[in-house]
Amino acid sequence: MNEAQSSRGPTEHYVQLQAKIADRNAVVAVCGLGYVGLPLARAICAADYKVLGLDIDDTKVAKLNAGRTYIRHISAAAITAMVDTGRFSASSDFRGVAGADIVLICVPTPLTRHREPDLSFVVATARSVAEFARPGQIVVLESTTYPGTTMEVLAPLFSARGLDLDGEFFLGFSPEREDPGNLDYETTTIPKVIGGHGEHATKLIAAFYGSFVETVVPVSSPGIAEAVKLTENIFRAVNIALVNELKVVYGEMGLDIWEIIEAAKTKPFGFMPFYPGPGLGGHCIPIDPFYLTWKAREYDVTARFIELAGQINTNMPHLVVSRLAQALDQRFQKGLSGTRVLIVGIAYKKNVDDMRESPALKLIELIENRGASVDYFDPFIPEITMTREHAALAGRRTIDFSAETLSGYDAAVVVADHDAIDYVTLVESSKLVVDTRNVCARNNVESHKVVKA
Repeated sequence: MNEAQSSRGPTEHYVQLQAKIADRNAVVAVCGLGYVGLPLARAICAADYKVLGLDIDDTKVAKLNAGRTYIRHISAAAITAMVDTGRFSASSDFRGVAGADIVLICVPTPLTRHREPDLSFVVATARSVAEFARPGQIVVLESTTYPGTTMEVLAPLFSARGLDLDGEFFLGFSPEREDPGNLDYETTTIPKVIGGHGEHATKLIAAFYGSFVETVVPVSSPGIAEAVKLTENIFRAVNIALVNELKVVYGEMGLDIWEIIEAAKTKPFGFMPFYPGPGLGGHCIPIDPFYLTWKAREYDVTARFIELAGQINTNMPHLVVSRLAQALDQRFQKGLSGTRVLIVGIAYKKNVDDMRESPALKLIELIENRGASVDYFDPFIPEITMTREHAALAGRRTIDFSAETLSGYDAAVVVADHDAIDYVTLVESSKLVVDTRNVCARNNVESHKVVKA
């Protein structure tokens, strides 16, 4: 906070926004209606605010206005209820920003092919917002990004429009913490970290989120808030890399990593269980660490520990393919070439319909590059949609799950351990099951056909 910010008292714009938030008269625009923006819009609407959902995808906009959903854990009934109250509508026309008091930006922040931050969605959205921005608004970025993005990238766009960021226009960052498929927590019960540009922005942003989230955690700046989210996901990425490496080491010793973790987690202090897998997926953990390692290079710092974790996790699909090939050779004296392989679960984790950055996509390509043919089954994802990294897989559809169909494959590889899958039938009907999630053992489905990977 600079001296001008600390010495200036509340402005008229601050007082008016404070009153609108207190009375629930503020109009909120949510930019980006995906796995973060849509649950957020729903929570805000439930708190009696009027919400305008903005998205460049006209198909999403049409579905929402018709009371339909495209995210499994948000029902059509929930969308219909939002629309029927008259407090929610969706649009692709960003001119609606001019009528909003609070604007939340929830758009993707992927990596480029060179594993560098791709802020194109954030910049494009911020420019669209800035075009119609006016004094007396709050703008909060929720997209996960490197420390400095809010003030180095967004702030200049609004300042260039002549908006005073120290009294008439309020800017901040609040990292999303959505966990699709987690039934224990939802938007309103997950503590909300917020960091505003200056004391007044922080207070307004805290008041807004505090009106529908149980716990708000203010920090001293947008940069701190940006770093909080990266730290949370890097913590997970590094620990997953550790158990992935331990899986390899213990596997060579003939020791089961899953049994080891189950026993270790009985210690009531000093240990937190993390579990190995076929590779990282989702929009956060495979990506966020590289946002920090890229930014660190600006300061002539090499984040070697984080980069090593990324290398270990990125290599896991290759290890799964090696284990699959080894199992086929040992069981049937045949290689991958010419075999039929079924990927079971193409989502990035269990019980969700989200395939962003799923290791299953990489596995399909690696296995097919070895000469095998690959199909998939996923009860939540009927068709593979277009992705930047795996465009050639778009349009493939899930098979029908049946004993007869399963018997036609040389091997099935469990990637996402959905609860809805019948693992008894899977094991009984398959010739070989390569289990990357230990789900067969967890469901007491024991068989010589099952190989852990």
